Amino acid sequence: MSDVFKSGFVAIVGRPNVGKSTLLNQIIGQKVAIMSDKAQTTRNKIQGVYTTNDAQVVFIDTPGIHKPKHKLGDFMVKVALNTFREVDMIFFVIDADAGYGRGDEFIIEKLKRVEETPVFLLINKIDLVEPEALLDLIAKYSELLDFEEIIPISALQGNNLGTLLEETTKHLNEGPMYYPADQVTDHPERFIISELIREQVLKFTHEEVPHSVAVVIEGIEVNPETHKLHIMAQIVVERSTQKGILIGKQGQMLKQIGMRARKEIELLLGSKVYLEIWVKVQKGWRDKEHFLNDYGFDHDEY
Repeated sequence: MSDVFKSGFVAIVGRPNVGKSTLLNQIIGQKVAIMSDKAQTTRNKIQGVYTTNDAQVVFIDTPGIHKPKHKLGDFMVKVALNTFREVDMIFFVIDADAGYGRGDEFIIEKLKRVEETPVFLLINKIDLVEPEALLDLIAKYSELLDFEEIIPISALQGNNLGTLLEETTKHLNEGPMYYPADQVTDHPERFIISELIREQVLKFTHEEVPHSVAVVIEGIEVNPETHKLHIMAQIVVERSTQKGILIGKQGQMLKQIGMRARKEIELLLGSKVYLEIWVKVQKGWRDKEHFLNDYGFDHDEY
């Protein structure tokens, strides 16, 4: 153990679906952010805490930066952009396979206004591209911004993450341990449970459902007889047709979602769970501030 303990906050930013949540989970060593092949999965800031003998890094996974189509989208983009001024370092993650896009151009323009905060370019999904294409990407992005470091990685396979963490620690200043060494996230269990349920909704439903879904934990209590945790969760959608899809024929879709979510929650909590879930229609909730606030997306904070 060195004499100097370093610590700091690192924002993980990028377009939707570039692998930010996968990267966070891989670094932390367990699931703290939900993953999906559908874009715009992350809606709020998800903090993961990585601690060694010499350093503690608090990684902040942010919503994918995109062109908003409703108030929820507007909230998500504000959350991501506002982290720029709250952190000690920024990871700008791009998808090597997708290449350069307009969304990257927008983010880089925002990053140009960041003063004194080191910005790392992380070229993710390098397992999907040829070396020549990777070199072209490095050359392209190097012209656009003076990055502190450019590190090719595969978040899914763990390639180069050791190098990334070494370089991250090098660039941090001396600081305190913000969280206990065994803590991996600052989010309350209710938040993570709701996210694990939403992850299963994303996995099982069609394109018209995922982004219209919110999950609200109505209650958590211990059954005095079975000692099981009884979790009551409401899945909110915008249209009755979406409710029908979620429930499925004879309730089979909802049963499948509940079963998979329960297994994930039991892994998280290390105890048996009885999960009770139901679906409610709340028309246009993504564009109504009082619903956004009720469901944990507080515009006033941003």
